[in-house]
Amino acid sequence: MFETAQYESERRFRGMVVIAAGLAILTGFFVWYFSVLDTESLEQMATSLPPAMLEAFGIETIATIEGFLAVEVYNFLWVLGLGLYFAYTAGGLIAGDVERDRMDLLLSFPVSRSRLLLEKYSSLLPPIVVFNVVVGVVVYGSAVAIGESIDPIHLLLVHALSIPYLLACAAVGTVFTVLLDRADTAKRGAIGLVFALFLLESVTANAERLDWVGKLSPTQYYDPSEILVEGTYALADSGVLLVTTVVLLLCSQLLFKRRDI
Repeated sequence: MFETAQYESERRFRGMVVIAAGLAILTGFFVWYFSVLDTESLEQMATSLPPAMLEAFGIETIATIEGFLAVEVYNFLWVLGLGLYFAYTAGGLIAGDVERDRMDLLLSFPVSRSRLLLEKYSSLLPPIVVFNVVVGVVVYGSAVAIGESIDPIHLLLVHALSIPYLLACAAVGTVFTVLLDRADTAKRGAIGLVFALFLLESVTANAERLDWVGKLSPTQYYDPSEILVEGTYALADSGVLLVTTVVLLLCSQLLFKRRDI
């Protein structure tokens, strides 16, 4: 039971460790870099940026360590970087096996297509959890080391509430992986859609008539700046992301069942 999920998780273990280490080092650097910055000049420069750019990177303030990390780590590395990474990775879950002629062998085992797909998708959950735990610990520890303080509850929330967002991005990739035979095409399609939705949400944020367009993007429902800087969040937004994930996975299962391989 869950042999596929276990196998896929073990296969990704080395890459997960490397990425987690890279994120930890980069995050530690950003925290240290904040300690040597002229935050007043940086804040003045930030306020002169166009509204669309401020919205795109969630810039509320960068004069505090919370605001600085919200921009440099969470809005950039998490929302954009990891969102694209998990969409890209999920894009190869099924298409990769089809392209390498391994899917016939996998389907010959006593496991349904629906279960096979869900187990492959679930193998992405351990990296999501590990990345959040590692970076959360590094952020808090590094901030204390340079004499700064971050509200631990806000930090916990910004990581916990990122999980539904990253799962939704991975679910987008899952749809592409059951639709297309070539892994590279599925991966590129997934990151292309997630990035396009990110841009649409950013450029339409200040346009009331196009507000509905931004609601199509997962980024609409996860705002690290509000959580980390202001401590405000809406659990309903996380609910929307989880429901979206379930719907996309159900659609993926249906498409995979009907697909001729």
